Parts: sequence; C-alpha cells; structure tokens
Amino acid sequence: MAAFGRISLSLSLSLSLSLSLSHTHTHTHIYIYINKFHITILADINECANPDLYTCTLDTRYENTEGSYCCVAAKNTKLFIIIGVSTSVGVLFLIFSGWGSYKVIRKRIGIKHKEKFFKQNGGLLLQQQLSTNNNFNVENTKLFNSKELEKATDCFSVDRIIGHGGQGTVYKGMLADGRIVAIKKSMIIDEEKLQAFINEVMILSQINHRNVVKLLGCCLETEVPLIVYEFIPNGTLAEYLNGQNEEFSPTWDMRLRIAIEVAGALFYLHSATSSPIYHCDIKSTNILLDENYRAKVADFEISRSIAIEQTHLSTLVQRTFGYVDPEYFRSGQFIDKSDIYSFGVVLAELLTGEKAISSTRTRDTTSLATFFVRSMEENNLFDILDNQVLKETEKEKIIAVANLAKRCLNLKGRKQPTMREVATELEANQMSQKAFNL
Repeated sequence: MAAFGRISLSLSLSLSLSLSLSHTHTHTHIYIYINKFHITILADINECANPDLYTCTLDTRYENTEGSYCCVAAKNTKLFIIIGVSTSVGVLFLIFSGWGSYKVIRKRIGIKHKEKFFKQNGGLLLQQQLSTNNNFNVENTKLFNSKELEKATDCFSVDRIIGHGGQGTVYKGMLADGRIVAIKKSMIIDEEKLQAFINEVMILSQINHRNVVKLLGCCLETEVPLIVYEFIPNGTLAEYLNGQNEEFSPTWDMRLRIAIEVAGALFYLHSATSSPIYHCDIKSTNILLDENYRAKVADFEISRSIAIEQTHLSTLVQRTFGYVDPEYFRSGQFIDKSDIYSFGVVLAELLTGEKAISSTRTRDTTSLATFFVRSMEENNLFDILDNQVLKETEKEKIIAVANLAKRCLNLKGRKQPTMREVATELEANQMSQKAFNL
C-alpha cells in the first residue's frame, strides 16, 4: 500500500535546489526537490515500522521500498521449501521408478508363465505335428492369446456357459471381429486329458466338411488349454428330440435329413480324408444343430486317426454306455464298425424319440439298441415309433430306415453296412419321399 504525502509551494525563485533529509528516529525519510518555481516535498513512510497496519505472513519478513513495502521469504523458509520440493520430487521419482520396475518384472513373469503353460499344454508337440504333417490345415489352428478369449467371454463368466463336455466347460463368446464362437475350457489338465486335447485339435485340423463342427483355433498359454470352434446355436440333437425346443418340432423330413447329414460326415471321415478317422463317440449329444437345423458332428476328444497313432488301435478309452458296440468291448479295437453301430443307435433315436439309455424300460431293454432290435424281431416296431413319424410318412419308408438301423446294430461287424452304403440308402429314401410328396 503506497503512503505518500505531497506539499506544493509556488515561489518566485530561479534557483534549482535538491535537499534530502532523513529522520531515522521516526523512520520517516523526507525528500525535497526544487525546480524553478515549483517545490515538491515527498515524505516516504516506513510501513515496516507499523506491522499492525501492514501485515506479512509468519514465514516472511518486511522489506521497505520507495512508496510501498513487500513481504520477502525468510532465509530459513526458503531452505525448507527447497528441501520439501526436492524430497517430494525424489519420492515421486522412486514411486514411478518402482512402479515401472514392477510392471517390467510382472510382464517378464507373465511371459515365463505363458511359455511354461505353452509347453505344459503340448504346444511344442502340436507345432511339431503341424510342421511335419501335410494333412493339417494351418488355417484351422490359429493360436489365440489369453486376453483375446478372456475379453470374448467376459473373463469366462458363468453367464456365458452353454454346456459341459467330458473334458471341460463350453462358453459362448464374441471375438473382436464380431464372430460368435464356442470356447471349450479344459478341466485341470493331466497327461490323459492333455492327450485328448491335442488329439482333438489335430483331428479337427484335418477336417473340412459342412456337417462337422469347424475348428477356429486354440490357446495354449493359459493354465488349462482352450479350443475355439464355430458357434452352433440350436443345441444338440438329443435336446431337440426330447422336446426341449417346443417352437420347432422335428418332422420326419428333418429327421431323415439329419440322418443323411450325419451319415455323410461319417462317410467323409472314414474314407474321404487322406487317413481314416474314427469318431468313436457318435451320439445324439455330440450332434449339434445350426441355425437352419443342419447337423454338425462335434466332440472329437477320443477320435482316432491311423495317421496320428501309427499303431494298432487297441487302447481302451472312455466311451458312452448305450452307444458302444459289443465287439469293441471284446477286441478293444477302433474300427469303422464302431461308428456304424453308434450311428444305428442314433437312427433308432430319430425313429422312436427314445433315449439311448432309459430306466423306464424293462431291465433287459434298458439299452435302446436292444429294445429296438427286439421290437422289430417281435413285429412291434410301430408300437415304439414316435407319433409324428407315424403321421407324416408311409410305413414302407419307415420300415426301410428301421431295417437299416437294425443292420447297423448287428452284433457282428462283418454283417454291418459301410457308411457309404448307409448314406446311399438314406439318400435314396429321401428321394423317394420327395417323389411321394409330389
């Protein structure tokens, strides 16, 4: 705040004079300037002498200036400020340096874990198989990263679960490019489950058929391996036949078409690929239905290809009771007849709507295969058929398909038809059915 007093006198003098007085006792300094006829007297008041009117903060001191005053930081305060700022900067530097080091170390640990899981999940074996075998389709074996699949499934949320298989849980997900996929997360891995996982990837990598579920890739850098498939929206054939889809009931034409599609897929696996592939677990829960209710054969966990095994196929594996041919139990061998018998059970399911195993039947006919064959031998076929089948087609057409199913269920493999014969007979039945409808 400026504090000046001004006194002006007019004198008739031609004298220039400058006078300066200082009154140190009152802390008042007077400056007189004479210039021709005008005299100016300025008095500077020392504000620092009256701290009650002119205040500074505790950490500053007064310093008088001409016409005013200012508050100047005390020397010790400046030192404290310098120390405080330096300390803060140092602490911040240590924090950011520590955080940066933590991120780098964490990233390195993450990379090591991924490398460990990749080896643990058979990544090296899979790479070796893909590089040395020309039968594998590299496009079907994309290696997804874990973050990509976690994002696709909301970190494998329980709300995304769409099914449980023999080897793991299946989730519905959406990839970054908008594709809807099914992601199977294996159970806690052991040597047997690891072999099943690698086996399924290698089998599906060889297959390109419209009625076989398509493999999109896998992920090996997680604790348990993941397989990515195309998403099939309408559930399983078992669910469809058991009335879980009330909006769209299975007509005879649809049942026959599904049978033809599954037979065509199995014929392809048995003979059209460079090396025969035996599914070994054909059942209605492993047949999926797409948006148009077209059949897709799925779940190749225990499937076998001679090209992969390179040994006599005599290893017993877990299969589904009710679909397993008795000859397999005797020999323990995987042959095409094993799939043909299982397909016969599926045909019986399509005709009757019955489950492969049911406790509602008598003890000796718990198995649908036994129940179906015995009913045919006793001329009771039409007593066990699904009502919708009976209403929609001629009995001759039904009998033709039923006889084919019975031949597939023959306990002697040499008397069973081949999948080529099965597919051909079903297609012929379909053609005659279309002619009948005209």
